[in-house]
Amino acid sequence: MDIHFLRTFVAVVDQGSMAAAARLLNLSPSAIAQQLQALEREIGAPLIVRVGRTVRMTEQGGRILAHARQLLRDAADLKSIANDDALSGELHLGACTTPLMGMLPEILARVSARFPDITVHIESGNSAQLYAQVEAGNLDAAFVLEAPYPLPKTSEWRVLREEPLIVLAPAAQAHRDPHDLLTNEPLIRYDRNQWGGRHADEYLRKWGIRPHERFELNALNAIAVMVDRGLGVSIVPDWSPPWPEGLNVARLPLPTAEIGRRIGIVWSRSTIRLRLVNILLAEAVAASRAIAHA
Repeated sequence: MDIHFLRTFVAVVDQGSMAAAARLLNLSPSAIAQQLQALEREIGAPLIVRVGRTVRMTEQGGRILAHARQLLRDAADLKSIANDDALSGELHLGACTTPLMGMLPEILARVSARFPDITVHIESGNSAQLYAQVEAGNLDAAFVLEAPYPLPKTSEWRVLREEPLIVLAPAAQAHRDPHDLLTNEPLIRYDRNQWGGRHADEYLRKWGIRPHERFELNALNAIAVMVDRGLGVSIVPDWSPPWPEGLNVARLPLPTAEIGRRIGIVWSRSTIRLRLVNILLAEAVAASRAIAHA
C-alpha cells in the first residue's frame, strides 16, 4: 500500500474536494482520482463518494480515517527515529485558550525559525481534556494550567508562567482598596468550575469576603469587557496578553500576593518524539523568559 495514496485520501477528506486536495498536494485532479481509485482497489471498498463538486466519505472511509492519520504520523516519524541527527518530524500538541492566544505563537515562531523541518499540529481544549489526551498518548505535549491533582508517573510537567491574583476594576475606582471593592461592588466571578476560578474563590473564603455576585462566567476577556462597562469588579489571574483593545480598567494587586494559576507544559515520558518535545520545551522556556523581561 502506497503511503502517498493514504495522504491523498486524508487530504481529500480534510479539504472537502478533489480540486482543493490537488492544489494542496501540487497534483492534478486526475492524479488525485487515480490514486484514490488505486487505494480503494487495495482496500477493497469505496472510500469517497462525489457529491457535485465536493466529496464525502463512505462508511468504510470513516472507519479507516483515524488509522490512516496515525499511519501518516508514524511514517513522518521514521526519518526522525532512524536519523538521530535529523531534527525533523511531527509534534502533536494541545493548548488551552490562554497559552494558545498568548505564549504559544512566540514559542512556535522560535521553533520554526531554528528547526524548519519540525511540523506541529495543534489541538485546542480545556486543560482537563488535554491532560487526558497526553496521558492516553494522543498528544505528545500540551500547554495547560497546572493540575490540582498529582500527575501519573508517565507524565512530566514544567511551569512556564505564574499569574498572581488581581482585582480588576473600572479605572475610576483604581484608588480604592481591593478588599473594599470585592466586598461592596458587584462581583463578576471567574467560574469556580475552572481551575483558575477555584483559587479566586479560595482567596475570598480565606479573607471572609462575601461578595454581591452579579455574573459568573469562564471567559477572562469577557470579564474584562464587563468590568470596563461598569458592571462590577472581579478577582482573576493576571493573564498574559492579548487583552481586548480599548479597555479602561485597573489591575489592582491584592494585599497579600497569591498565585491565581500556573501555566506550563505537560508531556508524556513515553512519546517516541521525546527529542522534539525537548526542543519545544527549551524554546518554551526561552520564550517565557523573554516575555517576562519584555
